[in-house]
Amino acid sequence: MVGRLSSQEKGLPPAEAARRKALGDFLRSARARVLPEMVGLPAGTRRRTPGLRREEVAQLCDISATWYTWIEQGRPVTVSPAVLARLASVLRLQRAERHYLFELADCSDPEHGAGQDGSLPPVLADCVHSITAAAYIMDRCWNVMSWNRAFLHLFDGWPERDDRPNLLRYIFLDPAARQLVVDWEERASRVVAEFRADVAAHAGDADVSELIHELQRESPVFAHWWTRHTVVDRAGGVRDFNHPADGRLSYQQITFRLATRPDCKLVMLLPAG
Repeated sequence: MVGRLSSQEKGLPPAEAARRKALGDFLRSARARVLPEMVGLPAGTRRRTPGLRREEVAQLCDISATWYTWIEQGRPVTVSPAVLARLASVLRLQRAERHYLFELADCSDPEHGAGQDGSLPPVLADCVHSITAAAYIMDRCWNVMSWNRAFLHLFDGWPERDDRPNLLRYIFLDPAARQLVVDWEERASRVVAEFRADVAAHAGDADVSELIHELQRESPVFAHWWTRHTVVDRAGGVRDFNHPADGRLSYQQITFRLATRPDCKLVMLLPAG
């Protein structure tokens, strides 16, 4: 039998307690929608409530019934990404629901970005072209998937010169970046820290590992900063450039994560006043 919450558990910060309660409420709601026969269990005798029992969910996810009950009760227990992934599968969660589950659990989805074919839906590419400020979309490896004319001009035609434009390869392997980016060495160190934070949940994925190994092999600067294990958010801020035709330019960088492609980001560079 699962006991009541201890005084320490009741003393969670309000925001943390609310997040855990929302997680428990969501799991109960999702559990109620799944019929036993949907997961290969016999319907059995009449049930007091619709859907699966807690014990059945726990059994299907290979965890203890007590521990699963604690999760639904909002107790301060740690749930691993693997367990969350099994819960998402057993409870037949759709993509948005799965994303919501991992958000509530404050955890990175190990399958984040999986199943994408590497191309952007045409509507996203069209969105970039409709923006007047310099803008581009990049994926989790910082491959530049789409860009507009303003971005192409700012980067002096770089994406069209490269058969696989990648922002990290440009910064660390293209000599033009050292001329274009003001305070290149300082920016390079921060870029490595931003990228490390960006791909923390996917560092073992083949495409990410291949890129990291390539940059470590080809760029001593990248290799130096990568071994420092510094991590920072990809925050906005002023970005300065020495443009070969327009001279010194300053922009305010703003980054958005795309709801329809959570593995991609839209980055805009707005002229700084």
